[in-house]
Amino acid sequence: MADSSNRDLILADLEGGFSEEGIRHRKRASYRRSLSWSVAIWAAGTLRRLADALLAAVLTLVLSPVLLGLLIAATLSGGGIRELPRLGRWATHFGQYQFYFPPSSSLRWLSCFRGLPSILNVLRGEMSFIGPRAAAPHETFADGRMAWKRYNLRPGLLSLWWLRKRANIAYSSEVGLDLEYIETNSLWGDLGIAARAVPAVFFGGEGSAAPPKLNFLGVSIDNLTMVEASARIVGMAANNDSPAQISFVNADCVNIAFADPQYKTVLSHSRLVLADGIGIRVAGAILNQNVRENINGTDMLPFLCASAEQAGTSIYLLGGRSGVPEGAADWMTQHYPGLKIAGCRQGYFSNEEEPSVVEAIRSSGADILLVALGAPRQEKWIAAHKDQLGAKVLIGVGGLLDFYSGRIPRAPVWIRELGMEWVYRFWQEPRRMWRRYFVGNGIFLYRVLGERLHARSSGHTGGVAS
Repeated sequence: MADSSNRDLILADLEGGFSEEGIRHRKRASYRRSLSWSVAIWAAGTLRRLADALLAAVLTLVLSPVLLGLLIAATLSGGGIRELPRLGRWATHFGQYQFYFPPSSSLRWLSCFRGLPSILNVLRGEMSFIGPRAAAPHETFADGRMAWKRYNLRPGLLSLWWLRKRANIAYSSEVGLDLEYIETNSLWGDLGIAARAVPAVFFGGEGSAAPPKLNFLGVSIDNLTMVEASARIVGMAANNDSPAQISFVNADCVNIAFADPQYKTVLSHSRLVLADGIGIRVAGAILNQNVRENINGTDMLPFLCASAEQAGTSIYLLGGRSGVPEGAADWMTQHYPGLKIAGCRQGYFSNEEEPSVVEAIRSSGADILLVALGAPRQEKWIAAHKDQLGAKVLIGVGGLLDFYSGRIPRAPVWIRELGMEWVYRFWQEPRRMWRRYFVGNGIFLYRVLGERLHARSSGHTGGVAS
């Protein structure tokens, strides 16, 4: 009886829903939802535009003496103010205001303020404070849908691409980061970018040339981008006749090399030595050596896996606690199904077990060996055994396997954008990390500043070599 009543109710609901009145009711509800959504989007855009205009008006008023002074300085130096052709919202053309100081002018150092007049573009509604970079008319995008999405927003004085490039972690293309910003665009997101842009200003820009080699306290570093480094590693795995050792160095590694001649020698004989961490970036700014990108094993792994999957290159994982390399291998094969994992082995083994570990790696036929034993042990171990392991490329990767196995969580991207990943690592393991970060970083900066002062007293004005 109850089933019959329920069936009757359901049939009545269906009949009512598909009656003429029911159809009209659904249409009205759908229209109200779409209208509410359209009004919400319009209101959000209007509020954002009002906030931009209000802030731009206040900044123009407050900074007017500075703007006038810079205009006079630029004019007296033979420059002035210029309008750079740009594409704005809906691909409309406008001129972005900038100060221009000729390269030959003694006031060219004021070029760091050249973008201040763009506040007027925000006031006029041609730009926003946060958004994709203002593109020039000649720039094109391979994906037409991407161009449509990009030009649906006002270009910004600050962009997600600028922020990550400034923080030295802009591994994705500018188009990719623009798409990430567009798909996650929100008021809180914009406020976050604005807040993170403040410390990013002090990371150093691209004012100095980027030399192919960096030299910090006697450690020579290959100045590559992430894409270049990963491509070169896979190329070595395909073409090398002799094993190539790859090393990552951060501020702590440079400190160790300063006191450990054996480790320093291992680094000097490595085929590639790659810059890792904000400490190296800060040292580059102090020594006038522009570090192109922060390259660390943890960030490189996806690039390396993608290249290795395409090339058919196999990888062996050595290091970490029991289950850690297997967990990292699971992550790699889930994200790159065609990737060949030649084998895994935890990193706790005795001297008596070492020959069997070497033989297992050799018999696996791995092209690339990732060794996570911690610096400087991993680099010294690779140097001592590389001719016996059979792998063509051998890389010391520190805590990489711990991160990708899930044993230790990685710092969120916004913390890395602030250059504060070391603070997150200290918070995770204070007893192990306090000396490295709070004592070691101070010693590193002291030595780098000493090298800078020595270079000045010796009359060097360009990049500093030890």
